[in-house]
Amino acid sequence: MLRKRIIPCLDVRDGRTTKGVRFQNNVDIGDPVAMARYYYEEGADELVFYDITASAEGRGIMLDVVRRVAAEIFIPFAVGGGLGTLDELRQVLLAGAEKVSVNSGAVRNPDLIRQGAEAFGKQCIVLGMDAKWVGVSPPLPSGYEVVTHGGRRATGMDALKWAQQAEAMGAGEICLNSIDADGTQEGYEIRLTSLISTHVEIPVIASGGAGRPEHLTAVLREGCADAALIASMVHFGGYRIADLKRHLHEAGIPVRMTW
Repeated sequence: MLRKRIIPCLDVRDGRTTKGVRFQNNVDIGDPVAMARYYYEEGADELVFYDITASAEGRGIMLDVVRRVAAEIFIPFAVGGGLGTLDELRQVLLAGAEKVSVNSGAVRNPDLIRQGAEAFGKQCIVLGMDAKWVGVSPPLPSGYEVVTHGGRRATGMDALKWAQQAEAMGAGEICLNSIDADGTQEGYEIRLTSLISTHVEIPVIASGGAGRPEHLTAVLREGCADAALIASMVHFGGYRIADLKRHLHEAGIPVRMTW
C-alpha cells in the first residue's frame, strides 16, 4: 500500500518564510533555510517552497534561496512561484529542486506543462492550483474557479476541467489549495479535494486549512488525497511531524514511520 505523505510548505517573501490567512495579513516567521533543515530532521516526507510574490511582482524566483535550501535537505523538494518558461523550470531544477510547481504561468501558457514533462519527465511537473468556491454555473460546472497571483486574479476556468486538462498534458501531480480554507486552521476543503482526487489518476496533494491532526485524517481518507500540505500547525509550534504521523498511523492510515 502506498504511504501517505506529510509535506511542510514554506511560503517565502523577500527571502523570509511568511504565513497569512487566505493570502492576506502575512507575518514573518523565520529563515526558510533553517526551517527546511528542521522539517527534514523532523521526518517530513517532502518539502514545498513557494516564492509567493514572484508572479504578482513579475520577477524570477529566488534561486539563491532555492540552492541554500537544497543543500540542507535530502528529501524531495518542490519549488514554485513565477515560473513561466521552460528555461525557468530548468534553472530551478539545476538549483537543486526535484520538482517544479507551475501555477499562474501554466494558466497563461498551458503548453508549459507539456514542454516541461517532455523535457524533464512528468514526475518533475506539479500543477499548483488555487481554487475558490463561487457556485455552480454553466461555465463553472464544478462550482470551483481557478484563481492566480496569490488568489488575487480570477481566471474563469473550472477547477476540475483544468485539473483534467493538466493531467492530459503531462502533469505528474497536483497540489490543490483551497483559497477559502487557506490559513484558517479550520480543516481542509474536503469536497474540493475529493472532487479532484476522484476524477484524475495522478496524485493530489491537499493544501489549505490544516489545524489539527484529525484534519489530516479526514482529507487523506474522505478527501482521497495522496498527501497533505501543512504550514501553520507546525510553523507556530503547535504540532510536530512525528506526532502527526503517529496520529495517522493509529487511525489506520499508512505513513512512513519517523519515530
